[in-house]
Amino acid sequence: MELRHLRYFAAVVQWNGYREASRHLYVTQPSISQAVSDLEGEIGIKLFSREGRVARLTPAGQVFYEEALKTLAQAENAIATAQRAAKGEFGRLGIGLIGAATCMFLPDLLRKFKARNPGVALHLEENVPKGQDLAFDRGEIDIGFTRTLSADRQSSYSTRVILREPLVVALPKARKVEAKYLRIADLASERFVIFQRASSPAAFDAIIRVCNDQGFSPKIHNELNNMQTVLSTVQADEGVAIVPASASNMRADNVDFFRLKPDNVRIDLIAAWPKREPSIVLKSFLDLLDEELPAIRKKAHYI
Repeated sequence: MELRHLRYFAAVVQWNGYREASRHLYVTQPSISQAVSDLEGEIGIKLFSREGRVARLTPAGQVFYEEALKTLAQAENAIATAQRAAKGEFGRLGIGLIGAATCMFLPDLLRKFKARNPGVALHLEENVPKGQDLAFDRGEIDIGFTRTLSADRQSSYSTRVILREPLVVALPKARKVEAKYLRIADLASERFVIFQRASSPAAFDAIIRVCNDQGFSPKIHNELNNMQTVLSTVQADEGVAIVPASASNMRADNVDFFRLKPDNVRIDLIAAWPKREPSIVLKSFLDLLDEELPAIRKKAHYI
């Protein structure tokens, strides 16, 4: 059974006969008659009782007509929905994010995206870089704001650098340090609280490298899986932490942040998405991101 058959049948009913249906549909009368005959043969019932040139619905035909109208309406709705989806007006977008690194710009970006695409449902998943890798693999997210990808993933993803963050050192406020900068070498005797490598290899390796470059290996006291917990541990004077500068956006009333000397290492925050033709919805989001990047970087004022 084709939708064309249902449309021809419904037109015969609506226009009270084959002749008028043919005139309104711009289809020959024999074609309409054949389509209705084929329909009757397929369902095994007579839809019309013919009296001269008048085609009247049989009782079974009346029931079928009512159901046919529902089917045609549903088909029209499906077409309209698909067309909206093709224009990016409808759909779903999964976004992975690192809370501390994105809180400065992501809320405003999402508001602007929703204003342009009110029919798109957003699914947000806050997770560490390794967790975002798994979310990509499960098809839960379409784009992630994350750290530099591992070598085995780089060939499969497109990326865009959002921010190049300096590293800062977090100390408990009780130490009352007056300087704006601290020498990395002066931290050699400190106990370190660090974001564990299993969660974010790029951040972990960058922190270890800046210490190694100054002639020491950090004494790691705790490896944690949550940046807020890292700062809470520093606040409790259970160690110091070298963290990306965006960590200073988090609530940490009793923690002070200091730039480092030397200050020659940057850790990238990137947008990453699978390297294939993006969906209309994802492309719309990427277009907006491109528009907003200059303002995002200016607001971050990282040097």
